[in-house]
Formats: sequence, C-alpha cells, structure tokens
Amino acid sequence: MQSVSNESPDSHLHEKYYIGIDVGTGSARAALVNHTGKIVATRSEPTKTFRSATDSNIFEQSTPDIWRAISICTQDVLKQSGIKPNQVKGLGFDATCSLAVSDLQGEPITVTVGNELGKPGDRNVILWADHRAHAEAQLINSSGSDVLKYVGGTMSLEMEIPKTLWLKNNMPPERFSQCQFFDLPDFLTYKATSNHSRSSCSLVCKCSYVPPPAGKGWDDEFLTKIGLKELVDEGFLRLGGFPGKDGSAIMTAGLPVAKGLTKKAADELGLLEGTPVGSAVIDAYAGWIGTVAARYTTRKDAKELSAPVSLSDSRHRLAAVAGTSTCHVIHNPDGIFVPGVWGPYKNAVFPGWWMNEGGQSSTGQLIDFVITNHPAYPELVEISRKTGKNIHVILEEKLVELQREAAEKKAARLGKKVEEIDFGLTELTKDLHFYPDLHGNRSPLADPEMRGSIVGLTLDNSLNDLALKFNVALEAIALQTRHIVDEMNARGYDIKGIFMSGGQAANLALMNLFANVCKIPVILPHSYSAAVVIGSAMLGRYAAEVHEQIGGKVFFIQEEIERVSEENKERLWDIMVEMTQPGIQIVPGGTDREKRLLEAKYKIFREAIVIQRRWRMEMAEASSD
Repeated sequence: MQSVSNESPDSHLHEKYYIGIDVGTGSARAALVNHTGKIVATRSEPTKTFRSATDSNIFEQSTPDIWRAISICTQDVLKQSGIKPNQVKGLGFDATCSLAVSDLQGEPITVTVGNELGKPGDRNVILWADHRAHAEAQLINSSGSDVLKYVGGTMSLEMEIPKTLWLKNNMPPERFSQCQFFDLPDFLTYKATSNHSRSSCSLVCKCSYVPPPAGKGWDDEFLTKIGLKELVDEGFLRLGGFPGKDGSAIMTAGLPVAKGLTKKAADELGLLEGTPVGSAVIDAYAGWIGTVAARYTTRKDAKELSAPVSLSDSRHRLAAVAGTSTCHVIHNPDGIFVPGVWGPYKNAVFPGWWMNEGGQSSTGQLIDFVITNHPAYPELVEISRKTGKNIHVILEEKLVELQREAAEKKAARLGKKVEEIDFGLTELTKDLHFYPDLHGNRSPLADPEMRGSIVGLTLDNSLNDLALKFNVALEAIALQTRHIVDEMNARGYDIKGIFMSGGQAANLALMNLFANVCKIPVILPHSYSAAVVIGSAMLGRYAAEVHEQIGGKVFFIQEEIERVSEENKERLWDIMVEMTQPGIQIVPGGTDREKRLLEAKYKIFREAIVIQRRWRMEMAEASSD
C-alpha cells in the first residue's frame, strides 16, 4: 500500500525530510515527511505472523521478515517522492512490544516450541499477543518484588521478563546462554546502527528496569529470585547491560544512537551511512508522541484552531492508540500508581516525567471476531461485493434502519409522530450486554483469566442480529475505555480529552460512543492511520537536530546522555507541536434518555466483572481435589 503527495520535489531541493518507521502487528510502514509533519510519501508492507495449530496462545514473528518489509518501504518512499537520500536527515523507529531473540552476533534464534527451540532460525520473535508465559507471570507476581509496583501491581504475561523466563525454562541451558534479548523497537535500532544502546521506553515499560533513584535500575534480587540469576551474574549484558559499560547506553526517546546508520543498514534501506537514528519507542508511545500535541477544530470545515498546549498541560491528555488492541498512554511529572494500569514508568519518553499505560488486549480484533464468526457473515460479504460498500458501513446502515423501525413502532404505540420519539442505538440494544475480555484483561484488572460473555441471546441468526452484536461490541469497547479512564482519574489524573490514533479512529460511531460514555471530548487525528508513524518521524527529526547540536559526538557516558536529554526536552515537545497536523474534536452528546441508558450499561458492565470472578471462584472450589 502506498501514497504520494502531488507536490514536486524539485521545488524543495533544500528542504529537510525525515522518515518514520512503524512496525505494527501485521505490517511495517514507512512515512517520508517534511519539517511540518506533512506526509510526502508512505508505503506499508505486510509481515508474517506464525500461529500454532495446537495452542492458541502462540504468536510468533521474524526479524528478517520485518527488516525485509522495512527495507521495501523505505526504498519505495524515496522512489515515489523523488527525494534524494542526502535530503533525509533523520530516521525514527517504533514497533510492538514483542520479544526479539538473537545470538550474541545478532543472528536470529528460534523461539518455537520443539526441538528447534534455541537453534538458529528466522522465527525469533515472541509477539506481544503471545500468552505462553502464563506460569512464569504467576511466579513473578508471587515474588513480592518492588518492581511489581511499577507495572500496576501485576506483571502481564505479555511483558518481556516472563517471556525470557519461559525461554530459560524451556530451552537447553547451553542454547539459552548464547541468546540476547531485545524489545523489538530496540532490536531495530541495533540492526540499524550495530550499537547495543537501549531505549528507556522499552526497558522501563517492558523489561522491569526501574531508573534510580526510584529503583535500582536492574533489580538483581528480583531476577535472581525468579530464576534468571545468570543474567545478573553477567552484568545484565544480554538484557541491555549497565549504562556506560561496554558502549551501552540507556536513552530517552529520539536521542541519536551511536554513529547512525551503518553502511550495511544504509544500503538495505536506500539511505546514507551515518544518517542519525533516534532512540526508538514502543508503537503506542509513538502514537502518544504523534497526537497529544495536536491543536484541533470543532468540525471538519472550521478554521479556528484551539490554542497550543504546553508540555506541562499535556498531562491532561490521554492518547488512545487503537488497532488490533488498544493502548491508553498518559504522562505526569509525578509518578501516579494506578492498580491494574502499567507504570508509572520514569523517562519513558521525556526525562523526569512518568507515564502510565492502560490497555485492552483485543479491540479491533474483537470487532472482527464478532463479525466474521456470525452465521450472517457470508451474506454481509456478498452485499459488500455487490454494493462496493465496506462491511462496517453496511452494518451501520442496518442499525440506522433498525433504529428507525423501532422508533416508528414506538411512535405508533404512543400515538405520536416519529420525530417526537427519543430512540437511540443504545435503546436498540438495551437488553443485550457484552463483556469483551475474550483474550483476558490487561487493564484495569490485570487478569489474564477474564473471559468474554454475552447476555440477551435469542435464536436470531440474521443480518439484523449481526448488526446488533456489532453495536454491542462497540459499546463494550467504549465502556471498558471508561473503566480505564475512571481508574486513572481516581488515582490522581485529570483527563480532559482522549486523543485517538489507529484504525478505530475512522469509526465515527465508535468515536461518538467514546465521547458519550467517557463524558470527555475525543480528538480525531488529521490522519488516523499515520499518527503513529509520524510520531516516529518526529523522533527522526529530534535525533537529527540533537546530532547537529552536539557536533555528531557519539554518547558513551550515561551522565552526559541524561544532561543532553534534560536540556533538550522542551525542543522535543516543540517538534511535536510543529509536526502534529490539526485534528477534529468530538464533544460528548446524546439526549438525557441516552445518557441514562449508557449509565445503566456501565453499571451492568462493572457488575459483570464481579459476577464472573465470583463464578470462577465457585467453580474452582467445586473442582478442587
């Protein structure tokens, strides 16, 4: 998939350009942008995900396949645009928080269960969604370690330390001893620069690194207690090392890594050796970077923009990065502890600031699951083929039709005109209640054993029924978003807006539900599909400017890195303001009746959690030996 602007590059021969690279769950994407954040060209390329035929917990990928896709994308955006490699001044990466495993020379090591585990092989990434490390996460959560305070009290099996421990427990020791472990964003900067420096974002958010003075950095007591003593004895080198040793460094977002692109990486990407590479971030944090500095209008054709916001005021803005799953990212100058919500993470993006991350493990994936597993799905596909309409549009039109029919029946029963009847979509599905944790709960319960449920089923398997279930799936996602927002606010945040990115931002019905259910404005990005990759391009620009400021010096001393990071944090915010295109604000609405119905739905949603946990306990007691 590709796109290119209509502008001729000839008029911008002296313009500076930046490339952002975003590696999502199903594809890699590159965007070539100018200094204002305007996209000149984009290209995406699918990546492979490997599943198990016998274990639904298994999701694996391949760094050679991912790098192949990245190389295709970067070369193509240059080809599309006509921009020369020497005009690209900086490069930024983001990726999913997946565990990439290589040998000590950087070659991929197989992570697949079986005889090949730990041997050279391309299936070397345990994807974020992989839930194989359930027992390891349980062990970690029974440790009582202080590091658990910084992940909402419960470590998710989706994080890198449980997955690393799973590999230790299942791989022959002689093979495990030859592995090094990366959060995927850090692997990409390693591949690009051949430097082992790690991003603060990946280490503090996914690898149990708690920066001093709040923590010990790497917690040797914790790692020893859970069974990873050999990593402690080696000085944590295979996890990222100690800052300042062996050329290692821990860098906040966007600081230039080593000498930039190596010749090999530059040749593969179609760029120049030495092009600055910014310290990477996890994809959700790139979405935060690419959205929260936005100014906005109240409608698409409005010209008056909201006032620019300062770094200090950004603490009231929650970024929701919504694709296959959804991440909810926010920051504060003080560490705020929210049970069931990951963090607080110090220095994840800005030095001295703390970030929290809520999440829903399955949202876009959930919507697809509800649609594709319904008996009426083939009929929906056939209508889409005949009309050329998107299946979501067809379902939304069906809901409007059902809503109108129900309003007409109610009007006839009450002897009123249809125009006098207050009958919204929530009332259409008022007796259908969906709890959405089909893949466990990430936030705010941090309970991987939660499961989905639906109450109000009938013997209807028609397209009408599919439309109603589509609607309650959207409702459930919105209700769970409010649950996360409520928990954050109860612990000290004051969230005044949700800044969206990702594919779900294109679903206006869902965005209106978010605003109405959460009772706060929702801001749609200028480009819902590009906000994350533009966030990475911002890091490329920041890396280029800091690289120029320090005269191309390579960092080796951690104290110097931290000084430069602190001195330039306002510059990173300024870049975010300058490169974030204006968005559109959706304000909360709905009639009083609709508001009452949504409140009742939210109460039932919360009760469903209590009931499910009680039932689980009762069945556990009944089945105990």
